[in-house]
Amino acid sequence: MAGIDGFGTQFKRGDGAVPEVFTALANVDNIDGPSLSRDTIEVTTHGSPEQWKEYLGGLKDGGEVSIDVNYDPSAHDSLVADLDDKAPRNYKIVFPDGRATTWSFAAVMTGFSSSAPHDDKLSASLTFQMSGKPTIS
Repeated sequence: MAGIDGFGTQFKRGDGAVPEVFTALANVDNIDGPSLSRDTIEVTTHGSPEQWKEYLGGLKDGGEVSIDVNYDPSAHDSLVADLDDKAPRNYKIVFPDGRATTWSFAAVMTGFSSSAPHDDKLSASLTFQMSGKPTIS
């Protein structure tokens, strides 16, 4: 197989209850991320071979997840509360790969930007900063 069609991927938001229930966000048309990265720690010394810098792996960062939606105020304005909340909330990205591979993570919403052009659909972009280690299942 050459690839997997991304159509049907879901972005889900947890309700914080126990047990937690996740609901798919309506009208998502694009999901970017997570954008995992790792810092490096330079450990170069006067004895480093042939004056080449040397590094160790440092702290890891889950990065950001951003989603674009066909903006519906009645479906999406409740998410502004996530922007007001300092505590991370649980989210999931569920892929349509036959196994329903899922990235689960805690994140803080860091951005909510809507657009209402005169000649196109209402849209919004939402940005989430991951907090801690994501899990893949």
